[in-house]
Amino acid sequence: MVKAIFRTLRTYSIILFGLALFSLGFTAFLLPHKITGSGVSGIGALVYYATGFPVGYTYFLINVILLLIAVKVLGRGFGIKTLFGVIVGASFLSLLQASITMPVVQDKLLSAIIGGGLCGGGVGIIFSQGGSTGGTDIVALIINRYKNISPGKVILMCDVVIIGFSYFVLPEMEPVKRVETIVYGYVTMAVQAYAIDAVLSGNRQSVQIFIFSKKYDDIAGLINDRLGRGVTIIDAMGWYSKEHQKVAITIVRKQEASDIYRIIKEVDKEAFISVANVMGVYGKGFERIKV
Repeated sequence: MVKAIFRTLRTYSIILFGLALFSLGFTAFLLPHKITGSGVSGIGALVYYATGFPVGYTYFLINVILLLIAVKVLGRGFGIKTLFGVIVGASFLSLLQASITMPVVQDKLLSAIIGGGLCGGGVGIIFSQGGSTGGTDIVALIINRYKNISPGKVILMCDVVIIGFSYFVLPEMEPVKRVETIVYGYVTMAVQAYAIDAVLSGNRQSVQIFIFSKKYDDIAGLINDRLGRGVTIIDAMGWYSKEHQKVAITIVRKQEASDIYRIIKEVDKEAFISVANVMGVYGKGFERIKV
């Protein structure tokens, strides 16, 4: 019970941190330069540029509708986290927009890059905990639930239209300046998509380890007992020595590789190890096959 409460608090604390990053990047670097961001926050920015209506309010109102879709398709657990994300995100956006009235960085391109990186990193952190900031995030997670398409790419495609519309809501700017602002918006969008995928793939990277050791059985037993990871033993023959031997193969998350090294060093310091990154691992303990 205590562990469950601790895990829940940890999850929501991480989501809170992701929301703070996202809101800071949007209000401190994008909004002052009238760069349209992505998703519902981008729509909120368009409404703000056209009418002066605060971004946080638009963000909240649209997401309430989208949240109903999320609950039905992605489950109640997702809906609760998304509701948390929408309420806290709207609050952060409103508070920070009221507090930050001048650009933190004067250079528009640098602001687009930093803002996109912070927004994307924040959204990636939120995604990693099963949460969402709403909007196109919901569309991205629904598609990613059934297809092996990265959330960053889905969001990238959805937001092209939103950013393009900024041309029509910035009449005070010359046409050339409006096009320039749209280009900065697309720079932000690309950086954000890359940051989302970087954060998410960092959690999913796996390695395949080949272990050549005469104490393969002891090593395999410890890997199975301590890490709960499977090990496959195959027959092999050293071509130079012409000796038959056993090779242990295991696939683990990248962050678990150091635990494997410690086990091997503990059992056989003379073991020969080959480690390779793998593109994808599907099955028990890893990703679910989506077709």
